[in-house]
Amino acid sequence: MEDCLFCNIIAGKIPSEKVYEDDLCYAFRDISPLAPTHFLVVPKAHLASAAEVTEENAAVVGHIFAVIAKLAKDMGFADGFRVVTNCGELAGQTVHHLHFHVLSGRQLGSFN
Repeated sequence: MEDCLFCNIIAGKIPSEKVYEDDLCYAFRDISPLAPTHFLVVPKAHLASAAEVTEENAAVVGHIFAVIAKLAKDMGFADGFRVVTNCGELAGQTVHHLHFHVLSGRQLGSFN
């Protein structure tokens, strides 16, 4: 999608600090980190949010979680991290391309 921020980052039209890339997903550091380790993992195929995940495209989400687990081990924070996705404006989603925030490196508060 031409006007999608994350599609343009994936295409290299907007610079990013790449963490990981393969055929299905792209990971890059958040420009406003909320933890010492904070990066996003996005599918290369445009999906607006988790609300667009179907049986036909769900495998990419499983792949992204496998990539997150590998990166956590490789980067040394497998003992504690958070994965967050916001779905829709009411949940705080500001870029309408499915993305997963990965945060670690400090004590993260609980959701009660």
